[in-house]
Amino acid sequence: MNDQFTLVTGASKGIGRACAERLARAGFNVIGLARKLPSEEFPGEFYEVDVADREALTGFLKWLSKEKPVVNLINNVGLAGPELLQDITSETLDRVIETNLVSAILCAKYCSGAMKKFRQGRIINISTELILGAPTRTAYGGAKAALASVSRTWALELAEFGVTVNTIAPGPVDTEFFLQNNPVGSDIRQQKLNRIPLGRFATPADIANVASFLISPEAHYITGQIFHIDGGSSIASAPLF
Repeated sequence: MNDQFTLVTGASKGIGRACAERLARAGFNVIGLARKLPSEEFPGEFYEVDVADREALTGFLKWLSKEKPVVNLINNVGLAGPELLQDITSETLDRVIETNLVSAILCAKYCSGAMKKFRQGRIINISTELILGAPTRTAYGGAKAALASVSRTWALELAEFGVTVNTIAPGPVDTEFFLQNNPVGSDIRQQKLNRIPLGRFATPADIANVASFLISPEAHYITGQIFHIDGGSSIASAPLF
């Protein structure tokens, strides 16, 4: 483990930060990637890269693949860009797809080389419950649904090398960003809470705990699956919206 690394994108806060902290506590060498430096000390190495900048990301990944073999990858970065169908701009569409889907494909492409070499590895793609459908989420839901789909493709391609690939599809997670858009005491926050059978929003740690399990040796026989971590809100009898 000392000479192998775990890469987490979107690692400066929220789910990515929680994953980095959880895995660092377990002894993993964590590399964090995000557009901006975290406000607090990071539990590992950290690099500022805008994953929507394809040239910058590719350059970083080429360097990383030579210097620091990544055997665990968490594609967590996300950008919503909510717009109704008739209002979608090409700029929003391009950036949302580049951030949520293309960056994950590039990370998997360059990191899987070390996984094949060592004949072990884990790729975890963080998608969203909204792949089941939500207004104003054509770009975001489409990109994250595609991410869940390519996870299954990668699971098939990489199985012979002992690499597993799985998707986590969280429901609402009480991150800093979610709180800004759904303030405590607001009607919109309560409406979303009412749709969750377990009666609370997920914490970033809830998602990180699942990611940590999927990286563990105990999960070596699990691949190509989508895990809905949403307190039950994706159950058919619990309306999403």
